[in-house]
Amino acid sequence: MMIIFTVVLLAALVACWLLNHFFLQRYYMSNKENVLVEAFDYLNEASGNDNLESDDFVQELSNMCETNNISLYVMGGDGQGILSTVRDSGVLQRRLYMYLFAQNNTSDDIIMQETQNYTIHVSSDYFTDIEYLEIIGFLQGGEAVVARTALEPIRESVKLANRFFAQVGLTALIIGAIVIWIVSGKLAGPILELAKLSERMSNLDFNVKYSGGKDAEVDFLGQHMNQLSEKLEKTISELKTANNELQRDIEQREKNDEMRREFLSNVSHELKTPIALIQGYAEGLQACVNDDPESREFYCDVIIDEAGKMNAMVKNLLTLNELEFGNEVVEMERFDLTSMIHNMLQSTKILFEQKNVRLVFDVDEPVYVWSNEFKLEEVVTNYVSNALNHVEGENIIKVTIEKQGKQVRVGVFNTGKPIPEQDVDRIWDKFYKVDKARTREYGGSGVGLSIVKAIMESMHQKYGVVNYENGVEFWFTVDAEAEG
Repeated sequence: MMIIFTVVLLAALVACWLLNHFFLQRYYMSNKENVLVEAFDYLNEASGNDNLESDDFVQELSNMCETNNISLYVMGGDGQGILSTVRDSGVLQRRLYMYLFAQNNTSDDIIMQETQNYTIHVSSDYFTDIEYLEIIGFLQGGEAVVARTALEPIRESVKLANRFFAQVGLTALIIGAIVIWIVSGKLAGPILELAKLSERMSNLDFNVKYSGGKDAEVDFLGQHMNQLSEKLEKTISELKTANNELQRDIEQREKNDEMRREFLSNVSHELKTPIALIQGYAEGLQACVNDDPESREFYCDVIIDEAGKMNAMVKNLLTLNELEFGNEVVEMERFDLTSMIHNMLQSTKILFEQKNVRLVFDVDEPVYVWSNEFKLEEVVTNYVSNALNHVEGENIIKVTIEKQGKQVRVGVFNTGKPIPEQDVDRIWDKFYKVDKARTREYGGSGVGLSIVKAIMESMHQKYGVVNYENGVEFWFTVDAEAEG
């Protein structure tokens, strides 16, 4: 903006200087021509009225000639001088004689204007070599008149005017440039601030705000940009929130689809063996492979056993599916954990006796906790069932309850082989089996620990497994006090 205004100002000053340089002298000369014609007309009018020698006329004519720097000489028809505005009229008289008697080489003169009564031309004085703008003519009374003004003062005035204008113009240019720089800075400052603000807004940075006033148009625009910035920030924030929710929904859907595919794959794999066994033994019965009662009973027992395993696995899968995909709210209640575990162990006492397992549970005092009693009993049941299926060596299963601040830790330990380290993190996955042959032997489906995981995560509690030299302990925690 400053450059544009400075160039425009400089161009205007240069144009004015060029006009002065090439046309000011012509303007002066045109003005002098008009003055000489005015003086001639004044003399011509006085000559017609025989008023050339009156004092008033002479005084007024003298003032006109003095004001306009005109030298004038009037000669009568008898060759005698009638009127002169200069003391030494000899030069003008000789000039008039030379013109009248054609002794002057007028071909060297530059004629500016010519009429029947007078001629205006530029001439050079023979003796002084000074150029004059000169008018020579005849008045109504027959008088001859010559009037002239020197051109050198005009040229000097033009040079002086041009020099003065150049100096004044240069000063004006410097002052104008400074003023324009200040004004353009005040005008461009808010615009540049708005430009930076819009640039940062385009980069989604909405912390910057316009800091100008509130009165000018640019400030008014800045305030609207501040409002636009706030609305954009709010809108983008809402869009990001919606996008995050959408992304989370997509990820959850993909996770559910993956879980569903994995579920179907695992179920089909797990059901393949019992279905094949049931089909094979049923076909054997149908074909009467063995007709003796013992064989038929054996075949029926296998079919019943495999059907029971399938039924138990389906029930576990339904339970797990409900825990993983259901939206039920877990109802929390306060109950005696010791009593619940004691009753559960008492109901499975026959299983311990069948496997000659020594059960250790030496907690007698009540331990009250906050949880869902039904789901927590299912966790303990799965832990105890898992321990019964893997107990070896000393055949000991120990159930412990330990208070830890605001929580209670429950552990189920069984003697036997530790779980391989590479399998510790995978035993919680559905259908994963460390020893598939042994799992098949006792009819396990690999879903029990997955149910434990789903239950404990639904109640936001911790769970895990610890290997010992002589066995394995599965554990979980539960709140001893209600959350505030």
